[in-house]
Amino acid sequence: MKNYEKYKRAYFMPPVKCLKWTEKEYIDKAPIWCSVDLRDGNQALVVPMSLEEKITFFKLLVKVGFKEIEVGFPAASETEYVFLRTLIEQNLIPDDVTIQVLTQSREHIIKKTFEALKGAKSAVVHLYNSTSVAQREQVFKKSKEEIIDIAVSGAKLLKEFAASTEGNFRFEYSPESFTGTEMEFARDICNAVIDVWQPTPDNKAIINLPVTVEHSMPHVYASQVEYMCENLNRRESLIISLHPHNDRGCAVADSEMGLLAGADRIEGTLFGNGERTGNVDIITLALNMYSHGVDPNLDFSNLPEITSVYEDVTRMRVYERQPYSGQLVFAAFSGSHQDAIAKGMKWREEKDCPYWTVPYLPIDPKDVGREYESDVIRINSQSGKGGIGYVLEQKYGYNLPPKMREDFGYTVKGVSDRLHKELLPDEIYKIFIENYVNIQDKVKFIEAHYKQTNGIEATVTVEINGVNKVITRSGNGRLDAVSNALKESLGLNYTIASYSEHALEQGSQSKAVAYVGIADANGKITWGAGVDNDIILASVYALISAINKIA
Repeated sequence: MKNYEKYKRAYFMPPVKCLKWTEKEYIDKAPIWCSVDLRDGNQALVVPMSLEEKITFFKLLVKVGFKEIEVGFPAASETEYVFLRTLIEQNLIPDDVTIQVLTQSREHIIKKTFEALKGAKSAVVHLYNSTSVAQREQVFKKSKEEIIDIAVSGAKLLKEFAASTEGNFRFEYSPESFTGTEMEFARDICNAVIDVWQPTPDNKAIINLPVTVEHSMPHVYASQVEYMCENLNRRESLIISLHPHNDRGCAVADSEMGLLAGADRIEGTLFGNGERTGNVDIITLALNMYSHGVDPNLDFSNLPEITSVYEDVTRMRVYERQPYSGQLVFAAFSGSHQDAIAKGMKWREEKDCPYWTVPYLPIDPKDVGREYESDVIRINSQSGKGGIGYVLEQKYGYNLPPKMREDFGYTVKGVSDRLHKELLPDEIYKIFIENYVNIQDKVKFIEAHYKQTNGIEATVTVEINGVNKVITRSGNGRLDAVSNALKESLGLNYTIASYSEHALEQGSQSKAVAYVGIADANGKITWGAGVDNDIILASVYALISAINKIA
């Protein structure tokens, strides 16, 4: 591409090596979660949520299990202010949930923020000012010392207003645009704020290190986080929080590596909604932990419901391939994938395996409210016999012989290819019934009577092209005798190459299904299936179905 020369790396590595995080293998416990859907996510919407929609979303976040929820920027607009007052005055905030609000380091904004917070049982007041080289030089045109003064004056004002306002308050500070800030300066400005607040282990302050814009690969951010964790004053009295955005598509990796580097808390949104390319997707991050056997302390067991509420109130759409929550993330169209999944499911059932190890599925879809039959095996022209057979067996109870499953697979794929569409389970079932089961076409079975002679003798009545015929022939069993009668009356030359049967349902009144494959002189097998309460009749219907396909 042209013009690549005008870009340079806009991040700053720590002045010393910070690589202890590389010694850790995985995240072994859930962080403190803070949803910023109602502030960061809301301000990024084309049409911001109404008061009623924000209340609906707030209740969803509580139901999911968030204990910290950033509800807005109350000094920014009347809707934000009224929403916060509604939550407090209508007692909509559970006792174990802390709300969070954002404020700039400006006195009149801080004053209005505390007016909106009056009576809050538990609230975090989140103070921020921008610290990056680009912001200092281009936007504020201030020196490092002047930028620190902005942060310190805001920190002092938070203490003053908190002391005179009814409610319980904790403090959070963000050096906004942290990732574009020299690490020593980020350390200094955070320590200046910490020195004002004087947090203790019993009354911790939150220092938030936002990836306001992603400038680097995730390992750089991890090193930056580790440096801050090791160089901030009163570390035991701090909660180190991360707020990653997704400009480079690395927000999840930034978060995971940042947690390895010592962070305690994550701010993010459901489905990654947020400005530009969005915030870190907390659903993905939490379920990544879940897939490693770690309880994320959030309940995503009904992702379809969460998706529905989210799409209603935000007017956004969850992408079909969104990790864990997209409509197609558990779907397998590829034949080899379908075959592996079907075999994996069967292996789990046979082995009574306590752990989830099914190929191609990192977690059990049922754990997030999805269904195997409608969500996992999806049939189109790319599908294979394993997946098609799996749908027929799991949903309708037909366990086709392997070679018949292959034959049926080609039939289904042919239909999907001609129609140029995905086939639903009911459509697959209809194709099977119409093409294989109890086919009474050129040859129609009427009745058969049997008697024991030297083997079995069958007197068979059939209708061939509208004319009834009665034929008596013998065989080594009832089906063989009927087959011999039909071969002579129709002038056919074939052998029964395959026969199997099983019950379709439980109980004494259950139906049976039989599968018959007949081979011509060249070895080509034609398949038929028969269904009846009587297994002998089911076998005969299967044979006649196959004969009708070649007659």
